[in-house]
Amino acid sequence: MATKKAKKAAKKAPAKKAPAKKVAKKAPRKRAEEGCGQEGSEEGRQAQGQAQPNAAFMRPLTPSGPLAAIIGATPMPRTEVTSKIWAYIKKNKLQDAVNRRMINADDKLKALFGKAQASMFELTKYVSKHLK
Repeated sequence: MATKKAKKAAKKAPAKKAPAKKVAKKAPRKRAEEGCGQEGSEEGRQAQGQAQPNAAFMRPLTPSGPLAAIIGATPMPRTEVTSKIWAYIKKNKLQDAVNRRMINADDKLKALFGKAQASMFELTKYVSKHLK
């Protein structure tokens, strides 16, 4: 009898594989309806994808002391201050040749940083002390 059972087990069909999982389709993006009355509001601009500039970055600040010697004493936004300092660093080739993250200070930058070399990540820390 053992042989009959062995033959029946051998004749059985192999187990069926589980069906492949179906991937859910993403819902289509909703578009802002035209004429909703949100065109001039802040919500309307955000819905349309237009970013509002941050007023804190655009507020003119007056540089003082050693910072004014590098970029001038006229009031300007913080973003423009950073751009002018980087232009000064590039023009005078003050970025370290080996480690590009470090800035080698000349006489003007040494007065700003208080040391001979500073990291580019520390730059805003030193600059913010001289902006009012």
